[in-house]
Amino acid sequence: MSQKIRVVIAKPGLDGHDRGAKVIARALRDAGMEVIYTGLRQTPEMIVSAALQEDADVIGLSILSGAHMHICPRVMELLKEKGLDDVQVVIGGIIPDVDLPKLNGMGIRGIFIPGTPMQHIIDYITANARARV
Repeated sequence: MSQKIRVVIAKPGLDGHDRGAKVIARALRDAGMEVIYTGLRQTPEMIVSAALQEDADVIGLSILSGAHMHICPRVMELLKEKGLDDVQVVIGGIIPDVDLPKLNGMGIRGIFIPGTPMQHIIDYITANARARV
């Protein structure tokens, strides 16, 4: 029996709108993943700490505030510092097309805008989550 994919879902920054994060968390759980929702107003340090403590395979960031170009580089830097650079990071929210190449360059390739079908997100995470040993 293979182990479940472990996903930490976080709402970084000051954005208080978490309905999307909760919907995604439920969809991933219903798809057989183990989901840890960290709640609102998480700092990059809190998110990476949760990923380390929870032995996460994936971090899902829900960002509607436009702060993704400040938050994502810090999360990726902290993951590298902690030796967690094999943890897949995905983001959802309002992400302008102009930022996609910069995010891809950081290693963030799972970028989902509002209206993305749930199954697309589930399939992406299933295909790209780090392998469990």
